Amino acid sequence: MSIAGNEPMVADPADSEPTAVAPAASPRRRRRWRMLRRSLAVAGLLACLAFVGGFFVFTDMVGRVGRRVDARADAVVALTGGAQRIADAADLVRQGHARRLLISGVNKHTTPAQLAILNPELVDLVDCCVDLDYRARNTIGNAIETRRWVQRHAFRSLIVVTSNYHMPRSLVELGNVLPETELVPHAVSADRIDTERWWRDPVAARLLFMEYLKYLAAVARTWVEHDPEDSRVAVLIGGRKPVATAPVLR
Repeated sequence: MSIAGNEPMVADPADSEPTAVAPAASPRRRRRWRMLRRSLAVAGLLACLAFVGGFFVFTDMVGRVGRRVDARADAVVALTGGAQRIADAADLVRQGHARRLLISGVNKHTTPAQLAILNPELVDLVDCCVDLDYRARNTIGNAIETRRWVQRHAFRSLIVVTSNYHMPRSLVELGNVLPETELVPHAVSADRIDTERWWRDPVAARLLFMEYLKYLAAVARTWVEHDPEDSRVAVLIGGRKPVATAPVLR
């Protein structure tokens, strides 16, 4: 007669199977991940240094851009945004540096007579030597309208008048649409903003930094898109509206 308590214990085969252990990452794989992380960190650091260094190069470019034009050109274009830009552009025509002036980006409600009242330098030029562009909404539009105007008159050289901080981006946009036209910069100092000692003025520092970002965007866009009239990015920048409409000058 067998006694249950004396029966030999038999181990469950399942309990005797070895427990699965996740294989540890090989030393070679760990080294690869460490190298990848280090490479990404170095690349990020270099990108940050290039970005910061580029800003200082940009501010130096703004400080060195031409302020006085001694050369002659076929025409002058003034990009609106400050009264001094128009005054300087008109003086260039009056002094014989160019024979015709385009003022790009004029408010659609401003008549030539009103513009002459606001800018006395234009009084004796409006009827003979000045064209007004009412369509350009931004710097890209300025470039489009300027190209149409230059091609219409077959100009080969152009004096560009705008603020000093705006000049680098303007030259990028104009150079993109007018690669065969000689561009001569005439920079106007921004009113009440010291762009030479910008680090002392938070307003100037912010202005230059924002313009630096726009400059980088213009360089990148013109590198991949050569005609802003067919540019989807340009339309987005213009608030999803056409950057410029039909070519009609007043």
